[in-house]
Amino acid sequence: MTLASRALAQLATWPDLRQAVPSCGQGQAVSSAKGEIVHFHSERDVDLRLTDRAIRRFAKDLRRTGAIRIVPGSQWVTLRLDAASDVDLLLTLVSVALQAQQTPSDPAERPLVGCNDQRGAGFVKADLGVF
Repeated sequence: MTLASRALAQLATWPDLRQAVPSCGQGQAVSSAKGEIVHFHSERDVDLRLTDRAIRRFAKDLRRTGAIRIVPGSQWVTLRLDAASDVDLLLTLVSVALQAQQTPSDPAERPLVGCNDQRGAGFVKADLGVF
């Protein structure tokens, strides 16, 4: 079982989440009642939708890890799943994303655009295997 499939299986047990077809058309997605949260693009690359407020709040910590890529102008962050600890980080950030969806929208929030995979912003674009 790959790290991505393990993470997807764990998220499938969360009561507020359901598996979905990603709007970008690549891989698999997980959605809440308020929209897509996670896109699994390959066995290693995952895009996670956070609010602008959450990205600003955690940007310093997110940049410290080599497993996360913040793309300027995007509400999606890209995670590289290389170790079990990266799955734990993903699950923690999904929890943050769910909590962020429950707070009122920030008037300065940018409109949601496609995930980072659509921007060609993944870690290794050649790694597009389907799991």
